[in-house]
Amino acid sequence: MGFITDFIKEYGLFAIFLIIMLEYACFPVSSEIVLPLSGAVASINNIHFLVILPVSVIAGLIGTGLCYAIGWFGGAAIINSIIRKFPKAEKSIKASYEKFNENGAWAVCIGRVIPLIRTYIALVAGAAKLNPATYFPSSFLGITIWNTLLIGLGYSLRENYDRVASYYQRYKHNLIPVIFICFVYLILNRILKKRKNKKIESQT
Repeated sequence: MGFITDFIKEYGLFAIFLIIMLEYACFPVSSEIVLPLSGAVASINNIHFLVILPVSVIAGLIGTGLCYAIGWFGGAAIINSIIRKFPKAEKSIKASYEKFNENGAWAVCIGRVIPLIRTYIALVAGAAKLNPATYFPSSFLGITIWNTLLIGLGYSLRENYDRVASYYQRYKHNLIPVIFICFVYLILNRILKKRKNKKIESQT
């Protein structure tokens, strides 16, 4: 990470934009390090928080858009390859994608604040042909929440931005299960409502 630290410190806003974009484009760059560092550098260089945050969100949207496009145009080939090798998997795969399309907005938004899932959700959304009008607003919301949290911590801590790692560990082990439970609850609640509405329609 020494190179990334030096790159950000030397080139400032341009470097921050580029590295955040690459991170959201599925390059092996850790947002848990890059975003707090970006906030710290911005704070030390008197770059206003309301400047660094929009820059990071735009970079994130461009990066995730690249992954989404790769999933959109290349995902089908990958899925078809799996189906050819394992024909019995076809029904399960189609059912999974239908569920994703039904709950795509929630999946994308909440997935944005869960490590690993938050980056690669773009490929799944693209492969599932999730409507761009659903994908990008949901991504915007999730990216804004995640970037605000991590850049904000780095911005506040300045030279002590590396303390974010310890806060992140607490978040990862305590908050993620809560988010996951909420996510499952929302999906189940939505499914039950749909079934209830179908029953009412069939009875009328």
